Amino acid sequence: MSDLKIAIILGSTRPGRNGKAVADWVLQQASGRDGADYELVDLADYPLPHLDEAAPPAMGAYANEHTKAWAAKIASYDGYIFVTPEYNHSTSGVLKNAIDYLYAEWNNKAAAFVSYGSLGGARAIEHLRGIASELQIAHVRTQLSFSLFADFENFSTFNPGPQHTDGATALFDQLESWAGALKTVRA
Repeated sequence: MSDLKIAIILGSTRPGRNGKAVADWVLQQASGRDGADYELVDLADYPLPHLDEAAPPAMGAYANEHTKAWAAKIASYDGYIFVTPEYNHSTSGVLKNAIDYLYAEWNNKAAAFVSYGSLGGARAIEHLRGIASELQIAHVRTQLSFSLFADFENFSTFNPGPQHTDGATALFDQLESWAGALKTVRA
């Protein structure tokens, strides 16, 4: 068992969402790896209202119980895989809101990105990379992008091509390496 903990954050709470199948596939691909322990964190289990903290997140002065619970959950990980849909050329509002709630809990950790959409969700990842940089999250180069046309049947049943397996392995390898290195920075 590794001492690295990685959260696979499911960034959609939409009814009938495709993201659950994608996140479950990522978790299944990660199972059996020795470099880190992976856990699914579903934003549907953390119903955060629109940011409702009076103090900026960088101050760490969280007043609301939902924020404190979210902060404790995120702080417990060494790295993250953000699974995001692409909505209107960006990430989902619920994922952006969840990220915006916190600051120090994200700092000096590593992240990777998995997206899905009509163009594979690449534009959502581009926005997340800028957000991650501002939060001092080191993001790895390898990303996975799933097309609604090629990796889903009838735009709803996830059936990724076999080429994604090698990409997932590269993503995990990079993420575990960076998460381990950054753990020494935080120590």
